[in-house]
Amino acid sequence: MNLPGWVWAVTITAFLVMIAIDFYLVARNPRDPSFRECVAWVSFYIMAAVVFGLILTGTAGATYGGQFFAGWLTEYSLSVDNLFVFVIIMSRFAVPVKYRQKVLLIGIVIALLLRGVFIAAGAQAITRFDWLFYLFGAFLIYTAIKLVGPQQEDEFSENVALRAVRRVLPTTESYHGASVLTRIDGRRMVTPMLIVMVAIGTTDLLFALDSIPAIFGLTQEPYLVFTANTFALMGLRQLYFLIGALLDRLVYLSKGLALILAFIGVKLVLEALHHDGVGWAPEVPILASLAVIIGTLLITTVASLLKTRRDGQRAPQPTAVPTGTTDDQPRTPEVAMAERDAS
Repeated sequence: MNLPGWVWAVTITAFLVMIAIDFYLVARNPRDPSFRECVAWVSFYIMAAVVFGLILTGTAGATYGGQFFAGWLTEYSLSVDNLFVFVIIMSRFAVPVKYRQKVLLIGIVIALLLRGVFIAAGAQAITRFDWLFYLFGAFLIYTAIKLVGPQQEDEFSENVALRAVRRVLPTTESYHGASVLTRIDGRRMVTPMLIVMVAIGTTDLLFALDSIPAIFGLTQEPYLVFTANTFALMGLRQLYFLIGALLDRLVYLSKGLALILAFIGVKLVLEALHHDGVGWAPEVPILASLAVIIGTLLITTVASLLKTRRDGQRAPQPTAVPTGTTDDQPRTPEVAMAERDAS
């Protein structure tokens, strides 16, 4: 894709406007969003990605449109798995409920900036070193095998960036509203709000170590890689607040992600062999990739919901409903994880 600079400029500006509007709404009224509000925003971001993909298909062709949809679906499904770690980070740093939207939004912006650097570096490396396809393919297959194997409990450990921030910047012991900076005894200090934002942004980059190679296995166009990643991350804030009602039901999510990663890993190796002149190695068309990704996600979702429904019918029914709850408010992610651990 030989895109003029103004296309990049318009795209980035549109994303910045969306982020600015999101930030304004969050800063104006910090609160724990309702279930209906989260569903509406997640639906909006999904529809925005679909409309963008359709426009791309109409202007650039079905091949590039298919690459975008395949990349976006892969990135979105992989990013869903990040949310459990976000829950752990929020719990560990005891972020006040009404400020969690702001923390997630700024953390996701940090993640977008870091992923942008990662994507640019990956695109340059792939154009110069074809053998990276073998490395990426092997890494994705290895990651898929790990996902299929026994799963360890979700943990969060401070990465290098977070430890550096703690070491360099003086940090208060408690939160000071939604502020990231405060002054105590005439000394300017950062609050835990900044620390948790850095934790979410940099931790997401660790997850990008498998998602970025995965999307490069579907398209080598930097514009498609960037837009697919951005659309995948844009709705994560609202999706976080749906985690209690959704992720605890997707019991086969890791198995579906493993199949997708393994497929893309094999696809990368086959395409590298084909590029190197190996006659029997085929090129996997993007429509086949899209069919595998969509089919796997649909089967995984349906199988998960059927299993949780069947398990729910076997479980004893509660005799009383706790007071003070409404259908409009979802279970908090922490409650969902506690219920999952207790079961």
